[in-house]
Amino acid sequence: MLVLLGVVLVVVGFALRLNPMLVVTVSGLATGLLGGMSPKEILDAFGTGFAGSRSIVIFLLVLPVIGLVERNGLQEQSRRLIGRMARLTTGRVMALYLLVRQATCAIGLLSIGGHAQSVRPIVAPMAEAAAVKRHGPLSERVSQRIRAFAAGTDNVGAFFGEDIFVAVGAVLLITSFVDTTYHFALRPLEVALWAIPTAICALLIHGFRSLRLDRDIARQMRAEGARGERRADEAVEDLDGEQEVRP
Repeated sequence: MLVLLGVVLVVVGFALRLNPMLVVTVSGLATGLLGGMSPKEILDAFGTGFAGSRSIVIFLLVLPVIGLVERNGLQEQSRRLIGRMARLTTGRVMALYLLVRQATCAIGLLSIGGHAQSVRPIVAPMAEAAAVKRHGPLSERVSQRIRAFAAGTDNVGAFFGEDIFVAVGAVLLITSFVDTTYHFALRPLEVALWAIPTAICALLIHGFRSLRLDRDIARQMRAEGARGERRADEAVEDLDGEQEVRP
């Protein structure tokens, strides 16, 4: 049971918003020491894990390409495309991207979407443009909320969609951990099949939240507009009071 303290360290570290790399490293060291591993074995496990997952840094190769297309107007083209679609709202953009992201991850196409590849240059600008078309210029708070929701939508779609694909790293990690720890033969196909109901629930729940986003944005814009009108009325009253005081 002491080995599970590493999980507690991860939760506490993320709750305190510490450096994620530092939190994961410290929790890994603590888990290894509590599990009876020597420092050499812990270092070997870190090296093996890095060598086995070094492909995750491939996205760094596409960052210059993404920056180049953004510089040449990718976000502006996304906003222009939304402007031509009268029925497409912010919530519908999110729901559509959630469906596409989850479906592509379910067949193993994890690198098609992502924060750097899709959310920042395409999805977030399209969602903001849909909100601007309906509500006019957005405040910084509303704009940041839309961007955060777009990033969260990508996370939900990828997290619950990738487990349906039998050859993804997460499924293989689950099966190998169960096999080595509990000596139970767990096949990747069984994990993938049981991931389907969870993925459907995630799609329905977050899809509903995405469609509700339009109403939440409208409510927030009305509240901010009312606050702005009150501030303007107070400023006018203060100005009138100053003029009455003058001789």
